[in-house]
Amino acid sequence: EELPDAASDDGIPRFIWYGHSVLLLRFAGRNLLIDPMFGPDASPIGPIVSGRFSKDTLAIIERLPKLDAILFTHDHYDHLDYASISRLKEKVDTYIVALGVGRHLERWGIPSAQITELDWWDSLQFHQIELTFTPSRHFSGRGPTDRTKSLWGGWVLRNDKHRIYWTGDGGYGKHFKEVGDRLGPFHWIFTECGQYNELWHQIHMYPEECIQAAKDARASLAIPVHWAGFTLAMHSWKEPVERFVAEASLRGQEIACPRIGAVVKLGEEPNNDFWWEEYR
Repeated sequence: EELPDAASDDGIPRFIWYGHSVLLLRFAGRNLLIDPMFGPDASPIGPIVSGRFSKDTLAIIERLPKLDAILFTHDHYDHLDYASISRLKEKVDTYIVALGVGRHLERWGIPSAQITELDWWDSLQFHQIELTFTPSRHFSGRGPTDRTKSLWGGWVLRNDKHRIYWTGDGGYGKHFKEVGDRLGPFHWIFTECGQYNELWHQIHMYPEECIQAAKDARASLAIPVHWAGFTLAMHSWKEPVERFVAEASLRGQEIACPRIGAVVKLGEEPNNDFWWEEYR
């Protein structure tokens, strides 16, 4: 599906999720793309492959609209991808990124004038959108020599009518309540939900904690992301959403778990059709 063009835009936020953490968002009349990793492999090391479940996803880029901005939460391979950037750059006006991530884009041929870096809690007025980069419990780096040379976090987008929180990757913590207190409440929260394990629980939260994060941030509707793209942990590919749905039911949290590629519009009844049950 496609988002409406500017001529038919009614000002109501819409999004398309492409699996894992890739989101095309129409907000305040602008097209924004978050963490556009459309490539086939999330592994940085040659013989080790973390292959994508879907095929030919780089071809999606050709069908995307002109982009007012790309937002990057951090520089890990499953979020920042050279092949995707190379194909996207003719469509993009501005890159708004975590502090330190710009150096990768410059090395890949993106002019520094197109890049804006933000520290935690920094805000930027981007057309009619107030963008704030928020903290998370995670880490950064694309190899053993560049750990902590850039930041990681989430994004809050606000205008005079709507508020959206994209948590970014990370473990559960008190920052969700702080974000909610300072910038909420939110119409939508997109929570990282997947690739968790007890061995790295501090940097990837469990699905039950995703629901608590939504409660902490005072979000009306919670949407799980960071799943259905790659196998980066030992759980089954659909365990995250199954646990997310079960916990939401117990806690009374409204959720949306849309099909990959479907348009979701704020205010419309979520189509929670358990589509993942159609697949093994």
